[in-house]
Amino acid sequence: MVGLLGATVINLNAVVGSGIFALPALLFTAAGTFSPIAILIFACFYASIMAVIAKLSTVFRQSGGSQLYAEHAFGKVVGFQAGWFGLAANMAGSAANFHVLLSYLASIFPVFGDPVLRLASIAALIVMFTAISISGTLRAVRAIELGTVLKLAPILLLCLVGFAQNGVPTDVALPVFSEVESIALLLAFAFSGADMATVAAGETKEPRKTVMLAIFINLAGIALFYALVQWAYIAIAPDPAEVDVPLAAAGQAVFGPAGNLMISLAAIFSVATFQLNVFFAMPRIAYGMARRGLMPHVMSYVSPRFETPVVAIGAYASVVGLLSLTGSFAILAVLLVSVEQTLFALTILALVVMWWRKEAGLRATMGARWLVIIPVAIGMVMWLLSQVPPDAARSTLLLLGIGLVLYWASGRAAVVQDGIDLPETRTTPV
Repeated sequence: MVGLLGATVINLNAVVGSGIFALPALLFTAAGTFSPIAILIFACFYASIMAVIAKLSTVFRQSGGSQLYAEHAFGKVVGFQAGWFGLAANMAGSAANFHVLLSYLASIFPVFGDPVLRLASIAALIVMFTAISISGTLRAVRAIELGTVLKLAPILLLCLVGFAQNGVPTDVALPVFSEVESIALLLAFAFSGADMATVAAGETKEPRKTVMLAIFINLAGIALFYALVQWAYIAIAPDPAEVDVPLAAAGQAVFGPAGNLMISLAAIFSVATFQLNVFFAMPRIAYGMARRGLMPHVMSYVSPRFETPVVAIGAYASVVGLLSLTGSFAILAVLLVSVEQTLFALTILALVVMWWRKEAGLRATMGARWLVIIPVAIGMVMWLLSQVPPDAARSTLLLLGIGLVLYWASGRAAVVQDGIDLPETRTTPV
């Protein structure tokens, strides 16, 4: 079973992947010395969305996250679409990240630039991550925790030495507020995935307490970590021409060539741990849907030896492998931001619907503060959705049509094994 540390690390690794290694230069270009403060301000607004998800996590104890909440509030068709959207976008992102990982490897070991070896290496990595995910929940979480240390330690060391050499910057200049939208979109992408632990709630100890705590601990930690890295980048002031690899340039400025290598290795560990994290967590969506009769029954099979959903993990890995090796992930990549915001919208509406139905004692535990939290969360989601390019909207409609076909096809091989378990009442606010 996953404890509080494991759930927090799952959330953290869903957020911190490859983006942190490019984010400092992009944010500095958009907001200058105000960028660390912009991170903290954005985190406060983003917390309204996470508060809604955390609230629902205290009601449900099964795996699925937003998919489960949508299924309960709006029925099986909407629940299936929520799961399908989330899985499709995530698998596309995972496939793309394997190419990012090989690009980092090739920057250190040029042999990985060979096209044939590149594809063979991707296939080998997919097999390795699949094997670790299948081998047991505890073993997979321990591997994720180890990867977390290996990727965060070099970045934190860079920050500390950078401050020691250059001091802590204190000058702050307000940005041009015409750039606010671009800053927000950058940060929305940077914070995405902060609720990943809800996906594996069914394998978490005391999920109705643990998942909520993990969401808030991770959000606070990520906001402080991003702000720290941003301040360190400003203090070190590396070569501004190196906008594609700003942290590597900062490492070069602080430690010389060894610093560049250190950060490049951290990037490899970061993307690899991110990939292992999604290989562990995301198949639980398909597994939970199969248990509730939304996907073919075979997807609910659990290995007697490893006690993991081996078929769901294998199916997820197979699709990611197909997308990675054929390059077809690019078709879905544009959906990543729009899908997450759509799932957030469904989650917020699910909480409102459950409050209206007087389910699970929600009315007794939601005080006046929710009159602020819910409108702020809705405003954030609607604003971010309004920034999505038209191509994403068209692709979303196409995905919706495919989802309806898959829902019909999946139902023919589905068996209902579980309902959705809710507490009848609750009197203590959470």
